[in-house]
Amino acid sequence: MLEYIIGFSIRNKLMVMLFTATIAGFGIFSLTRIPIGAVPDITNNQVQVITTSRNLSTQDVEQFITWPVELEMANLPGVREIRSVSKFGLSVVTIVFEERLGTYLPRQLIAEKIKSAAEKIPEGFGVPEMGPISTGLGEIYQYILDTRPGYDSLYSPMDLRTIQDWQVRRQLSGIPGVVEVNTWGGFLKQYEVAVDPERLQSAGITIGELFTALENNNHVAGGGYIEKSHQSYFIRGEGLATSLEDVENIVVTTHGGIPVLVKDIARVGFGHATRFGAITGNGEGEKVLGQVMMLKNANSKAVIKAVKDRVAEVQETLPEGIFINPFLERSALIAKTTKTVAENLILGFLIVAFIVILLIGDYRSGLVVASVIPLCLLFGISLMYLFGIDANLMSLGAIDFGIIIDGAVIIVEFIAFRLTAKSATLIALSRDEKQEEIDKITYDSSVKMLKSAIFGQLIIMIVFIPVLSLTGVEGKMFRPMALAFCFALLGALIFCLTYVPVMASLFLKPHDNKEKKNLSDKIITLLQRSYQPVLHFAMDHKKLILGTTLVVFLTSLLIFGRMGGEFIPTLDEGDFVIQPVLPTGTSLGTTIGITTKIEKILLRFPEVEQVVSRIGAAEVPTDPMSMEESDIIVTLKPIREWTSAKTKDELAEKFKEALSVLPGFEPEFTQPIEMRFNELITGVRADVAIKIYGDDLSVLAAKADELKTLISRVEGASDITVDKVEGLPQMSVSFRRDRLARHGISIADANRVISMAFAGMSAGTLLEGEKRFDLVVRLDNAFRQEIDHLRNLLVPAPNGNMVPMRELAEINYATGPAKISRDMTRRHIVVGINVRNRDMESVVKDIQTLANERFSLPTGYSMTYGGQYQNLRSARQRLLIAVPVALLLIFILLHFAFHSFRDALMIFSAIPLSAVGGILLLWMRGMPFSISAGVGFIALFGIAVLNGIVLIEHLKELKRKGITDMRERIFRGTRERLRPVVMTASAAALGFLPMAISTSAGAEVQRPLATVVIGGLVTSTLLTMIILPLFYALFDRPEKTYGKRKKPHLPPVMKSLLITLSTTLLLSALTQPALAAMWYPSSPYGSPKTSSSLWNPPGTSSSPRDSLGTIFSSHDSLGKTPLEVLTADEAVRFALEHHPGVQAAALKVRQASLMVPAGFNPEKTALFYNYDQNNIAENGLPIKVWGLRQNFSFPTVYTSRTKLLKTVTGVEEARYQLVVRETERNVRQKYDEVLILSRKVTLLREIDSLYQATATRSDLKFRAGESNHLEKLMADSRLIKAHQALTAAENDLSSAREEIFALMNTPGGFSFPGELPHMASPRESPSDLSPTEKLFDREDQMARAQLQLERNSLLPDFELEYFQGTNHAPGSDIYRGFTAGLTLPLWFGEQKAKIRSASLDTELNQLNRKNWTLAHETRVAQLRRNLTLLASSLSQYLAKGRETAYELRKAASLSLSHGEIDFFQYLMAIENASDLENDYLDKLLQHNQMVYDLNSLIP
Repeated sequence: MLEYIIGFSIRNKLMVMLFTATIAGFGIFSLTRIPIGAVPDITNNQVQVITTSRNLSTQDVEQFITWPVELEMANLPGVREIRSVSKFGLSVVTIVFEERLGTYLPRQLIAEKIKSAAEKIPEGFGVPEMGPISTGLGEIYQYILDTRPGYDSLYSPMDLRTIQDWQVRRQLSGIPGVVEVNTWGGFLKQYEVAVDPERLQSAGITIGELFTALENNNHVAGGGYIEKSHQSYFIRGEGLATSLEDVENIVVTTHGGIPVLVKDIARVGFGHATRFGAITGNGEGEKVLGQVMMLKNANSKAVIKAVKDRVAEVQETLPEGIFINPFLERSALIAKTTKTVAENLILGFLIVAFIVILLIGDYRSGLVVASVIPLCLLFGISLMYLFGIDANLMSLGAIDFGIIIDGAVIIVEFIAFRLTAKSATLIALSRDEKQEEIDKITYDSSVKMLKSAIFGQLIIMIVFIPVLSLTGVEGKMFRPMALAFCFALLGALIFCLTYVPVMASLFLKPHDNKEKKNLSDKIITLLQRSYQPVLHFAMDHKKLILGTTLVVFLTSLLIFGRMGGEFIPTLDEGDFVIQPVLPTGTSLGTTIGITTKIEKILLRFPEVEQVVSRIGAAEVPTDPMSMEESDIIVTLKPIREWTSAKTKDELAEKFKEALSVLPGFEPEFTQPIEMRFNELITGVRADVAIKIYGDDLSVLAAKADELKTLISRVEGASDITVDKVEGLPQMSVSFRRDRLARHGISIADANRVISMAFAGMSAGTLLEGEKRFDLVVRLDNAFRQEIDHLRNLLVPAPNGNMVPMRELAEINYATGPAKISRDMTRRHIVVGINVRNRDMESVVKDIQTLANERFSLPTGYSMTYGGQYQNLRSARQRLLIAVPVALLLIFILLHFAFHSFRDALMIFSAIPLSAVGGILLLWMRGMPFSISAGVGFIALFGIAVLNGIVLIEHLKELKRKGITDMRERIFRGTRERLRPVVMTASAAALGFLPMAISTSAGAEVQRPLATVVIGGLVTSTLLTMIILPLFYALFDRPEKTYGKRKKPHLPPVMKSLLITLSTTLLLSALTQPALAAMWYPSSPYGSPKTSSSLWNPPGTSSSPRDSLGTIFSSHDSLGKTPLEVLTADEAVRFALEHHPGVQAAALKVRQASLMVPAGFNPEKTALFYNYDQNNIAENGLPIKVWGLRQNFSFPTVYTSRTKLLKTVTGVEEARYQLVVRETERNVRQKYDEVLILSRKVTLLREIDSLYQATATRSDLKFRAGESNHLEKLMADSRLIKAHQALTAAENDLSSAREEIFALMNTPGGFSFPGELPHMASPRESPSDLSPTEKLFDREDQMARAQLQLERNSLLPDFELEYFQGTNHAPGSDIYRGFTAGLTLPLWFGEQKAKIRSASLDTELNQLNRKNWTLAHETRVAQLRRNLTLLASSLSQYLAKGRETAYELRKAASLSLSHGEIDFFQYLMAIENASDLENDYLDKLLQHNQMVYDLNSLIP
């Protein structure tokens, strides 16, 4: 198949070039459309459920909101993890699902559960909502709404917030790919009724009455319409307040007929909602931030571009002096990483092309190979586009062109070698002949090297299979890389079959191999001079070299064990996020002041471009922070403009030193995307998260502080933070129920007064055009400052009295929980650690050592290590499976390729040798082991064995050529294979060089992978060319044969003698018939007495010696034993036994019969295990449940299916009988055709011999002058006509013989009798059904069985389940149970359609049968009529024609002998007799063919 593709490509060069151009064109198109990003989105499949309740404390949020939501979500299918954070006024529950569920199914499941969760949350405590469909890469564009110089005083933060909410946000929300535009900071504008409690009390009005008055006097209603004067007048009651004056003039009550207005008891003005977050920027105070969030899996580059375009449009509509100031956008990082990828690919292409052209020794060959590189890249990008894989740093960053073009190098190098070897012959040919010969050489060379090329590419693809099996974060990171690499390799494979042979045949030219050495030859010669002495030394000191290699290998393993590890190298995003740690309960105003000071300090550094601080929570709190928590985002200038520091770590230390002037300030440094990824994936922002689980928050806080102090001395542990779970300042109102009862006041009424007075309560909405603002009632700000204001708050009693709050409750200062974090419903506290200047694994090991020695936890408390370290640990566990699988696959492929365990093991030794180089180069560059390096090792192992394959295969080939001396074989093989080994290894290694040395953005992730491959290829190449020959010399042995005796080898003289003898015997056998013909020549005139039996008188038989069958028998068996004479019945029996069509039909019958027992096919039995912490046994522990589950269909379904399968067997049996009947008919027709054509050939040969004699006689008479020229021409023309007729008949006979032997499925080996076939007789009138009618009956039965099965499928299914559970704890019991149920088909549409379709099948079968019956009856009647006519003609011939022909020939012979007629008259008489015989033979054949057709149609 592959050889055919190569040949087709070379023959159709234009088509291949068009095919290649199409791939390139589609690749360029895909390049313009493929989604482009910075890094893969590694966020797990999660959904956030957010509930805002601005007035609830932390513990109340946990109990009344978080717990019900968690409980509802815990039983959803596919849930892997549930995390939650409860803070003052906010609950965020994160549910992590399995990746297989996709993006939208989990949200649909949660949407159903949110309704039931909301019912369990008390009214007024908040409504849970799902967060936006976004990920860690979702925050693509962040901006602040800023004012230009001179306009600061014109726009307040409230004005900026209003413009953001009602103008900017609305216009940005309609962009495709944007899922949310979040707002942060500023003041949410409200119409505020600020109540003066003293004036309220003097007026005798409660705050509740004021609230009711505002609600009742800000209202609109409709009154239908009135028809008048042929028009409809719609009634609208307009009572909405539209301004502050309208609110002020609302009547609350009347005293003595005097109305009390709102303005009499309260101040009406603009206020703002309670704030939980703020934004400051560039040391200028408060700002308003907008955060554009991208839809999950959207094209980030396209969405960012659309956002920028829309921002430019929105900018034109903003009020004067206001502008959108973007400070953090993803496009900058995408541009940096895209530039890094482009630089690496371009440099890799140039390096590989240079190496190939330099070492291959021919610039034409090098250019052909180099041209494959961009084509493979475009092919890979095309498949990435089709399969929805983003182009980013990982997917395109690890493509090594040196590996991809390895197959093309092998093929082109061998084609160039063959062309050079035949250059003398090719140069002497003409242009067309030369091209034809080049095409042939190209084809032969490509086919010969194809297996090596494909095997090399296949082994690289297969080693990436374990990488494709990775899951989790590492799977999302590295699977795109493996797929992109495999796509490019697949393109290389396709181009090796098509493009490379075509380009090689067109552009490669033969060169004189006697030309002066080129630069490539000189380089290889230099390498040979350096290499051969080393190899000689190694061959002479095998033990020393192998021992040294073992020591180096063990040393590398020791180094590897001490290298440490990290998950994935941190991507340098180019920006900082500083997280200051302030005391719990710090006010929002204080935090704003501190962040503003920090911004001013940081802006002094010339490296800083902008500083924006995000404080607390946003409007959509996907990132819940308290008011003392903030993210200070520092955007930096390009590193080339830095002056204070050279690296980010150094700059971070300078930042920390500059910020140390602020008292109590503990900064934590990270990056925007890194921080978001860490938080979404693991729930924490730090690199390492130590989670301590327990119930008591005080104990958790104390233990966390103790652990923080303990690990602060660990080297590399930086930015150590502890979750602030305690110390939130509170004013606690503890109600006294006895006092409440004394005044008849309920707790709900008292709490409602507190909430309305201090938090405020909305009494309606005011409209400003399309803008909507809440009308809120609360105490005036002057009365919301001290605890005494809360104590003096008046609560109305049912009797109309106003009772101070201090008489109803104890009101004191207290502290409460600041944040409650839960993981799978367990409380925990997090100690966060960022790792600096050291690898993560070493830091964690030191921490674990200290914790085990000096840290203890109370009973019931536990500790785990999470964050990036958790990802590293899980990824390592998967690599412990993936790497051995890759090694096993490599070994299996090697064993299949060489069919030798020894050879496979020798080549496999290149893998540990390559690992040495990878480990040592990582160590020399100071890099720890990471998952990037682990994937690099997997790729390296596949590449490293290729050189070993090349060398071992060549050594085995030299051995087959007769080079038996081991040292000579090794030295010659290594010398001849040095060039391809060096070329492929250097191309592969240097192809990764740009990635290994790059310092551009994103190179940190690629650098370990490239380092491993380069180091491994260097050592594997060196050691392969030295160690592998030593292994070969030690372990190569002569091939042994087991269980077979060796055939004796004959001396060359005996071989020559036997060949001569056999040739002589063969020639004598072939020449015997010719010698016999020379000794027994036939008479030119022929003798009527020795003629064929066709001319014998009636009642006589012919001699077998004269029969054509005997002639063919002797002709077909020259020098062989006589062949078996075949009868018609034997031919039919032989064909039925050996014809493939009959055998296939029989196998189908057997296949159908074997399927009958499959009618009873219950579903697979399910074995299940269930562990649910909510399923509690009597001893208080969860139960582990084991069980079996089995589903059964209704019994009649099985009987119907069995019946259907039996009818299928019947159908196949009927089809088999039909095939048998058709085969028998074809054999008998061809058998009679052979016999009749044989007789025709005999007759025509007799006529031909007579015309030959006539032509000779006429020629003699013409030369003697006894006849004229006309007579001679007539004799010659008759001879030519006779020759043509004989030749045509012989061709027809040969075709007929080939056709009957094909029906018998035999190449020959049989002869045919000499007599003519008898007149065949048709069968009697049918009493049974024909095979076709039987087939229709069976098909009708099958259709009815199918219909019955579809009807039975509407019946219910049975479901049985048995289970038992226990927990194997003291006092446990075994709980058993079973379940039985019915599965009812409530939706009948699909099954009813199947029933209607099956019913139509029965009707269709009946119509087809009627149609066939009409055609069948017509055909049978026609055949019978024709047979009657033919039988009459044949009877006339047998009655008179045969005797007439005999008498005519006899009379002609007598007249010729007596001289009564001349020779031409004699020929005329013979021709007439021959025509009678030919006519008889034609009608006999036609008659028998019709009889066989008729017999095949009737039973």
